[in-house]
Amino acid sequence: MYVRFSELDGATVGVWGAGREIRSFARQLARRLPSARIAVAVFDGEPPADVHEALAAPGATARVLGASRAVEALGACDVVVRSPGVSIHRPELRALRAASARVTTATALWMAEREGAAVIGITGTKGKSTTAALAFHLARAAGQPVHLAGNIGVPALDLLDQDPTELAVVELSSYQIADLEVGPQVAVLTSLFREHLDWHGSPESYREEKLRIVGLPGVRVSVLNGRSQELLAAGRGAIEAIPYGVRDGWDLTPRGIARAGQLVLASGQLPLRGEHNALNLCAALAALEAYGVALPPLSEALSSFRALPHRLETVAERDGVLWVNDSISTTPESTIAALASFDDREIVLIGGGQDRGQDYTGLAGRLAASGASVVGLPSTGQRLIAAARRAGVPERRAIESVDIRAAVGLARTLARPGAVVLLSPAAPSYDHFRDFEERGERFRALVDP
Repeated sequence: MYVRFSELDGATVGVWGAGREIRSFARQLARRLPSARIAVAVFDGEPPADVHEALAAPGATARVLGASRAVEALGACDVVVRSPGVSIHRPELRALRAASARVTTATALWMAEREGAAVIGITGTKGKSTTAALAFHLARAAGQPVHLAGNIGVPALDLLDQDPTELAVVELSSYQIADLEVGPQVAVLTSLFREHLDWHGSPESYREEKLRIVGLPGVRVSVLNGRSQELLAAGRGAIEAIPYGVRDGWDLTPRGIARAGQLVLASGQLPLRGEHNALNLCAALAALEAYGVALPPLSEALSSFRALPHRLETVAERDGVLWVNDSISTTPESTIAALASFDDREIVLIGGGQDRGQDYTGLAGRLAASGASVVGLPSTGQRLIAAARRAGVPERRAIESVDIRAAVGLARTLARPGAVVLLSPAAPSYDHFRDFEERGERFRALVDP
């Protein structure tokens, strides 16, 4: 049987990490279940200075330990709540599960508490944040009481303060889905590419743990990208599967967004650049329709929607050159989609980052075919530049850079009036930045100081 948040009253709890989700869990535990206590807190690195303030009820102190002592200490707890960044494939967590320890996340505790009811859960290798933001925006425009939670919005457990019958749009990562026990009422899958192999261990494991959302208890409808045969196949065992991006559903046509072949939003009224973002809008519309929201007039409702930061975000336009921050793009596939958003302009791509074994062959071919230039960032920039040159990009337009400051300077020399300088790295950022947000903010500061 799955673990609910309300069942933790009186429990001895262990946590691993003290990020945003764990801090929300600790606050809610202290407020709502005062007889429960966090007895053990495990950290891989140096714990935060405010660890006891962040994790303990007044007057209580958790034992703060390193990962080497995790199995012994956490094994004595009634339940272990892990931060999403702590992989379920770690040997310590495998040992805990083998010893029948109950390991979960704050998001899983919240989802179980309401048995997935009134939740639209959105996941995908790419597109989940934008789709969640669009669904939230449109539901609110329709007059629907709605909340945004998960990786954007508030931590899911913070919604315990809200009426559980009100709609919650929740962005879910593979880190959360991997051991989720109850799924959302409407589960949305936007895309599936090779990603997060350091956490999941293999492409097969990542695929399996991402796709398991459609088969979880609580899921009544799956909304799937109909342009992916893999996602369509994953939904065949679901109670009800609704594809989008197909002629009979919400679809992108040359004229704009259509519903069952009938145009409902012209191309010029789309709020975001790119075919992938138009499909994200189709996903949001299909999910809201599946839940039962009466959609508002789309043109009016979407006129006030703005792109999320670091997602094809226009930073500046100077001397006829458009500077765009797409730091969220951490896979070759998402960068290819970003390039397609500017197929009417000359492009200077700034790409490269943490090495996770990316295959740059397809991206390099797209760069060569479009006549783009490319500036490579450490650590994979060298591989990206080599692939681009092999694909036919001239050496003078495929240049390796030592850091992002130098890359911006090189891009300025390559970009002619009318061009786009696009930071779309096709790699994660953790080798040189805290996260993709810090990388995008650094780019923004260099371009528009």
